Amino acid sequence: MKLFGTDGIRGKANVYPMVGDVAYKLGKALVYALNGTPNKKRKIIIGKDTRLSGYMLESAITSGIVSMGADAYLVGPMPTPAIAFLVRSMRCDAGVVISASHNPFDDNGIKIFSHEGLKLADELEEEIERLIFSRELEGKGALGEKIGRAYRIRDTLGRYIVFAKDTLPYSVSLEGLRIVLDCANGATYKVAPMIFEELGAEVIAINNQPNGVNINDKCGSTYPSAILDATRLYRADVGIAFDGDGDRVLMVDEKYNTVDGDVILAILAKDMKSKGKLNKDTVVGTSMTNYGLELFLKDIGVKLERVDVGDKNIVKKMVDEGYNLGGEQSGHVVLWDFNTTGDGIVTALAVLSVMQENGKKLSELTEGFKKIPQKTYNVLVKEKPPLDTVEEIQKAIEESKRLLEGNGRIVVRYSGTEPLLRITAESTEAEIVEQCIKVVSKAAKDVLGRHV
Repeated sequence: MKLFGTDGIRGKANVYPMVGDVAYKLGKALVYALNGTPNKKRKIIIGKDTRLSGYMLESAITSGIVSMGADAYLVGPMPTPAIAFLVRSMRCDAGVVISASHNPFDDNGIKIFSHEGLKLADELEEEIERLIFSRELEGKGALGEKIGRAYRIRDTLGRYIVFAKDTLPYSVSLEGLRIVLDCANGATYKVAPMIFEELGAEVIAINNQPNGVNINDKCGSTYPSAILDATRLYRADVGIAFDGDGDRVLMVDEKYNTVDGDVILAILAKDMKSKGKLNKDTVVGTSMTNYGLELFLKDIGVKLERVDVGDKNIVKKMVDEGYNLGGEQSGHVVLWDFNTTGDGIVTALAVLSVMQENGKKLSELTEGFKKIPQKTYNVLVKEKPPLDTVEEIQKAIEESKRLLEGNGRIVVRYSGTEPLLRITAESTEAEIVEQCIKVVSKAAKDVLGRHV
């Protein structure tokens, strides 16, 4: 049975695999898999979001870690990107984040960063899974004074605040800006308002009173109506919404238009290109990146490289090719010059920096960029045979490409976490989008949906 998905282990809290027993075994397996260096005492940092079930999983995984002779450093609720930074800053051997990101409160998850602040390599994940399901670790563990310790670290919030503030050029101030922050009752609830206030902005924070069960509840980046309403209510210059663990961001301009990850990439790519700071004049996107961004980048002399959906795939491409800007439409933007994973706070600061340096409002920074009509349709499936072996779907895709006539894209893929076939169509004409969706979804339902 496979535990690790596209972003760690995830599921319903207190239902297998998100149970204490698995978390305990994961802690043991992680230390054992890391112990390539004899007699080296491992240090592992553990952060979490604000979910009620975080206490249960934190205790279990800590127990597994210390039972193998490693030390655990507990930092409490912290954004996922803060752990990616802290694992490097504190020179730990690994970082564990207990979070289900933008999912409802009754879900939870566990994702792991290497000592470099990168998501674990597939090979190491596979080894950890093997150890969890085998009996190899039975009877293994530290004894006596070799048992590890657990430390509650209190100053990590300040360390991350300094790190995030330092990403904004010293010559730039946020004074004069009224900003609304939607913290999604999640991991940014305390740290985000402090950062933006210390940089000079007038900050109005909403959804910053977590109680263990209200994380992502009709708020945050996946529920944009909350930040739209608040930006209008307070007549703010900018609205900023994070997801539950703080690695995604959605922004709202002063005209109450949403600014998602594709628009943010357009803003940052244009600015970095003009300053000669965009490595190889290339941005990394995914198969879901809007075709309008590709056209915009081409017009300013920037290439878009596409990879499969998932921040892990984006980061791998960036590392392999030496790129320093990439991201997803969801607002998961990676600024490699600053952090090794998506960082909602740092991304928002980068956009605000462009605004302040150029003396422009957020809506003015998006001029020249226009999304083309895009639609995603999901088909519920029971099985997931390789799509290139399903003749009916391949024929439907080819028919869609003829309809597009080179003025759009059709992307058909399985969801990595749900029993769904996702069909995405883009075209300069909305009518063609609907036709493509209809053609492919009919074939998919006939072939893959018939047994559901």
